[in-house]
Amino acid sequence: MDLILEIYAAHPEIAGLLIVLLAAALAYWFGRVVLVRLVHRVVGLTRQTWDDELIAHRVPRRLAQLLPVFIIYTGVDLLPGFEGHVEELLLKATGIYMVLVVTFTLTATLSAANAIYESYPASRQRPLKGFVQLLQLVVIIVGLLLVIASLMDQEPWVLLSGFGAMTALVLLVFKDTILSLVASVQLTALDLVRVGDWIEVPQYGADGDVIDVELHTIKVQNWDKTITTIPTHSLISDSFKNWRGMSDSGGRRIKRCINLDAASARFLSEDEVEKFRRFDLLNDYIDGKQNELLRHNLEAGQQLAGVNQRRLTNIGTFRAYVYNYLAARGDIRSDMTLLVRQLASGPEGIPIELYCFTNTTAWGEYEGIQADIFDHLLAIVPEFGLRLYQKPAGTDLTGLQLQPANQ
Repeated sequence: MDLILEIYAAHPEIAGLLIVLLAAALAYWFGRVVLVRLVHRVVGLTRQTWDDELIAHRVPRRLAQLLPVFIIYTGVDLLPGFEGHVEELLLKATGIYMVLVVTFTLTATLSAANAIYESYPASRQRPLKGFVQLLQLVVIIVGLLLVIASLMDQEPWVLLSGFGAMTALVLLVFKDTILSLVASVQLTALDLVRVGDWIEVPQYGADGDVIDVELHTIKVQNWDKTITTIPTHSLISDSFKNWRGMSDSGGRRIKRCINLDAASARFLSEDEVEKFRRFDLLNDYIDGKQNELLRHNLEAGQQLAGVNQRRLTNIGTFRAYVYNYLAARGDIRSDMTLLVRQLASGPEGIPIELYCFTNTTAWGEYEGIQADIFDHLLAIVPEFGLRLYQKPAGTDLTGLQLQPANQ
């Protein structure tokens, strides 16, 4: 104690400075240890989750740093002997530190606010992360302007007026940010992309779920679990596919062909027509079609030769069977488009296309339903006297023998 009194008597300014620093250290300890721990305990007792985000982003810890800075800033004026440049330097240093603390606290608070917003279902439809990042960028720029203005002993608006002559440079430096801002506004206003959407962006090799929408980038987790980062503005300037409509509809499309050998298409005999009456899915079709053909043939004349009459075909009966088979399945949507159509024949045979929608959009269930349908149809094709078309394999050619050139 005597030593402190001697120092104070000999160098009152140094002793005063030590007292202020000691008070600031005590305030720092009180804020970081006592107040922050108290806040953590209070937050732990509450049932709300929004205050947990404030703790996770260290907002109380950052605010606690303002206590020692405030003590130093106000205590410097009370110190004896500190005047002129020394006092100005101390005030400037503490002022700059205070601006930095406030800047980092505001950015952390904005991050916490965005995390709180993302906990609500509405955030999936209207993500605001890009706007939050823009606000954080504005806060940082304002903080830097205040720091630069303090170092240069200038008013902040004087520096802002100087930026008018640097508009072209600012636009060049922040070109991507400006483009991303405009794109974020359009994506949010038009509801083009949400977190959780399945999108395809071929030019970037992206095909998967959107996991994050930021100001500058959009992150897509592809189906192979890799991450593709896409510039936000590219989704406005380029085209992309969003599968959200499929997910919202509750049905996923099946569009696939069965190729039949064109040489196997023919008319059905009377015995074959009776055989197909054994198929529950074809009873109504056979009766309706025979009545239609009978009326047509009677109207055309009783003495028509067989080649001039309309008759049932095996490929048409197969199409009817496929349609009725799909309509009878409980996992195919009856309220959506259901077609079984014959496409133009070509070198690959006659394509019979199935166009329908499953009652689930889950990838695994969808593939299982699709596989079950085609397993059954491929196996039942021979029952109609039809043959599947496929290009000759090696085993198909082993039985062939090359004939001598002179035969």
